[in-house]
Amino acid sequence: MTRRTATLVTSIVVLIITLGLVTVFPVPFVSFSPGPVKNTLGESKGKPVVEITGHETFPTTGELDLTTVSVTSPDRELTLPQAMRNWLDPHHDLFPRDIIYPPEQSADEVEQQNTAEMTGSQDSAVAAALQEAKVPFKPKVSTVSKDSPADGKLKPGDIVLQVDGTTPTQVPQVGELVRKHQVGQDISFLISRAGKQQTVVVKTAATPGDAKRPMVGITIGVDSAVKVTVNLGQDIGGPSAGTAFALAIYDKLTDGDLLAGKHIAGTGTIDALGQVGAIGGIQQKIAGAKKDGATVFLVPGPNCEAALHAGVDGIRLVKITTLHEAIDALKALASGTGDVPACTK
Repeated sequence: MTRRTATLVTSIVVLIITLGLVTVFPVPFVSFSPGPVKNTLGESKGKPVVEITGHETFPTTGELDLTTVSVTSPDRELTLPQAMRNWLDPHHDLFPRDIIYPPEQSADEVEQQNTAEMTGSQDSAVAAALQEAKVPFKPKVSTVSKDSPADGKLKPGDIVLQVDGTTPTQVPQVGELVRKHQVGQDISFLISRAGKQQTVVVKTAATPGDAKRPMVGITIGVDSAVKVTVNLGQDIGGPSAGTAFALAIYDKLTDGDLLAGKHIAGTGTIDALGQVGAIGGIQQKIAGAKKDGATVFLVPGPNCEAALHAGVDGIRLVKITTLHEAIDALKALASGTGDVPACTK
């Protein structure tokens, strides 16, 4: 064998080994791709996705899809060729692994967090929908922040009957009554806990980042005869389906054809006040919705710019910032009249 031939053979062997290693060793990225959609007005495993008891419900038409993103699972790693394929696909994205799966969290902790966020989003969706549908309820403590003034004094599930002698009838009123005080002042909460009334006094503290804004460290949900069950099991996690759940609950609780048979999809977090928040993976969600046949997509306002670059034709992007706006937009689409806010450049 000549020196030239030996060099060529050696180079080929090194190249083969290098390519082999490239296809085996992982890269520190995860992929985002269009995930499955679920019709919140439909069924899952023989049960309504959104099941309501304790109140009259009305027939619905059309489809109202919550949308998801498929993310590389915590126990799976991408190789360079797999990452390159995702990078070249216009409906896929790559993100640094440590951003999606913080190193200090185990896979079980990530899953537990996603489940907790999904449960919280459902509670907020119920509160927002009941207010829009004008269904009576009582405000109740939903969460208590650790080391806040309310920690150890108020508990999740406490029904708020009065705040300083005033009876709140809407979720926002509790916060409004708290903010009437100065930082450091006492607030008297008349609550019902386990069927027994008691008075709890909580001293306000400054809101982090705003020394003049008082807070006690609670979030408010609703206590109502209306019971809402979401039958999706552990299939979906995170908070981004909140707006879709709220719309489905509202549609079932109110008389009228909200969708008029249309195929609508959307996304967005929601709080108990009906404020719609931004989410991740908007482009993948729009692509998934279009593939499933949706003709309209409800986009949280902060996500509009990214939504316009999704590269998906034939689907109308409707901008929403509150549940009330979303309902008005759907009514306008159903009737063919009225204002329908759009994501625009």
